[in-house]
Amino acid sequence: MSDRPVVLVGQPLLGPLIPLLSAHYDAVPLWEETGHARLGEARAIVWAGEFPLEQALVEAMPRLGLIACFTVGYDGVDLDDARARGIAVTHGGDANAEDVADHAIGLILAHRRWIVEGDRQLRAGGWTIEAKTRTHSLGGARLGIVGMGGIGMATARRAEVMRMRIGWWGPRDKPDLPWPRAESLLALAQDSDILLVAARADESNRRMIDAGVMDALGPQGVLVNVARGQLVDEPALVEALRSGRLGGAALDVFDPEPTDPARWADVPNCVLTPHTGGATHEAVGRMASSLLANLAAHFAGDPLPNRIA
Repeated sequence: MSDRPVVLVGQPLLGPLIPLLSAHYDAVPLWEETGHARLGEARAIVWAGEFPLEQALVEAMPRLGLIACFTVGYDGVDLDDARARGIAVTHGGDANAEDVADHAIGLILAHRRWIVEGDRQLRAGGWTIEAKTRTHSLGGARLGIVGMGGIGMATARRAEVMRMRIGWWGPRDKPDLPWPRAESLLALAQDSDILLVAARADESNRRMIDAGVMDALGPQGVLVNVARGQLVDEPALVEALRSGRLGGAALDVFDPEPTDPARWADVPNCVLTPHTGGATHEAVGRMASSLLANLAAHFAGDPLPNRIA
């Protein structure tokens, strides 16, 4: 039996990490029988942080010292429970913030400049002289950002270069930022042409983007979400789009995922992508490097580079 630390890998989607981890650890896939047989030996678990980490699983690992989220998100991990058990939690840092910001700008462009619908119209033979479509400029558009973390700031920098007017709101003020913070989420929505959701999700802010926020954004406003689907009240969003109370939506995340395509089949004025905002080869490489650094520091007893609990 190997004397190397046992590191469980939580989900099949993380399977490609096993050869990388096996160079340093006894990496065991949890979804196979051997993974469950070695729960008692596990000293760390690699987890995709958007998925719930059940308390019963944690309790079955008495030697567990580290929950290493491969992803940037970690909303599936109960941080309070981990702290109470003395288990450290790490994540991927800002590994994909720039890529998600690129995607956010792409969604804004796709919706506001009618890129997706224009493509469909042309392919369907609907482009005629009489059917000429006019869209709105991005210059001067008011972009409200909900959550001014790494993704929010990276998007704001891009939008500023595009001559958009930036405002933001979050539960904690950040006086050093060059962009004004709104008095409330509702006030931000009222003063925005485009509302971008880039906040971290937890139980306290589930469905924070509700019907009231959508009404404040209004029939000319566009909601963009690149954070987590559970931050938006999806049934209210679908109703607002169908009724015309909200001008449009551009979404990369849904609640639940994968979303049921039938839900969106007849919903107008929306652009949808399958949670690909941060899924670049480069970002995945940075996440892998961050994961290895967090594991190495943990087993060496050094400070964790991307500790969150």
